[in-house]
Amino acid sequence: MNVVNHYDLLIDEDNDPFHDPPELQEYMDQWDGAAFIDQMQLDSGKTVLEIGIGTGRIARKVAPCCFQLTGIDISPKTIERAAANLSDFSNVSLICDDFLHHSFSETFDVVYSSLTLMHFEDKAAFIGKAAALLRPNGRLCLSIDKNQDDFIDMGSRKLKIYPDTPENILGLISKTSLEAVNLLETPFANIIICRKP
Repeated sequence: MNVVNHYDLLIDEDNDPFHDPPELQEYMDQWDGAAFIDQMQLDSGKTVLEIGIGTGRIARKVAPCCFQLTGIDISPKTIERAAANLSDFSNVSLICDDFLHHSFSETFDVVYSSLTLMHFEDKAAFIGKAAALLRPNGRLCLSIDKNQDDFIDMGSRKLKIYPDTPENILGLISKTSLEAVNLLETPFANIIICRKP
């Protein structure tokens, strides 16, 4: 099972976190709720990139607080659902492509990603590209699952993932132009905040 098929199947199964009931949204906030979004230091003039936008669960909180939000995701059906879910926001643009292979035509004030880095085996390439897409004084905000399992197990199917540790990610960050400025911990995630000087 590859990543595209997995997330396309979730949409076919009507698994859309954008429409989760309040108690499930509150549960998901333990990875990327207010503490995560506050670290982005958003304002009405900033341009933002979300890597792995999914169906727009986090984007609906970010879009009202920035000038422009671009979201990229590898799953066509997920992007199609995100377009429907985020249709009220005129400042959101969506890209269906592999983040590592997409040629972006602009840079951003904020780049963020939650529960997405685990899908990338080449984490150095991910962080290097995110750093290159940041403007001076820009911020990279990553929420990394603490779970160290090698698979997402859906019962009828399994998806290979590549768990992360803060130590590994901070080591990779130290080899880029970024500087780590904050490390937060939630019950389920490590949140790493970097700045591009």
